[in-house]
Amino acid sequence: MAENEVILTPEGLRRLEEELENLKSVRRREVAERIKQAIEFGDISENSEYEDAKNEQAFIEGRILTLEKKLRNARVLDDSEVATDVVSLGSRVLLKDIEFGDELEYFLVGSMEADPANFKISNESPVGKAILGAKTGDIVEVNVPAGVLKYQVLKISK
Repeated sequence: MAENEVILTPEGLRRLEEELENLKSVRRREVAERIKQAIEFGDISENSEYEDAKNEQAFIEGRILTLEKKLRNARVLDDSEVATDVVSLGSRVLLKDIEFGDELEYFLVGSMEADPANFKISNESPVGKAILGAKTGDIVEVNVPAGVLKYQVLKISK
């Protein structure tokens, strides 16, 4: 089975590398110390501190494996790949909600970097899929559970 390519911006790559380094160098050590302290409390069969620390250790190790795999399969977007005439990964897009007139600016990123609270939307999200390939002036329709949203692409930038 071929592993999926993970598309990242340079900032996204840096953030994932920092998270991985923190998990390996800081969090692993902290959890190992918690496990050591919990063992010192005595009988580990009924020791909730020990169980909690072991669960956290398992989570950290799983996250490390996930990040290592994602980074192995990462392709970093080069600034030259980001067009300003058509919406692509790495584009900043200013949209106007046709119904309400609100303007929204999104940064279109790969799914690993998506952070809707900070207006970073995935190319796999409903809005991301709808605007991908659109040009300035285009009106796109987004199918959502509540119906269809319509946006006009006002501006595309890097």
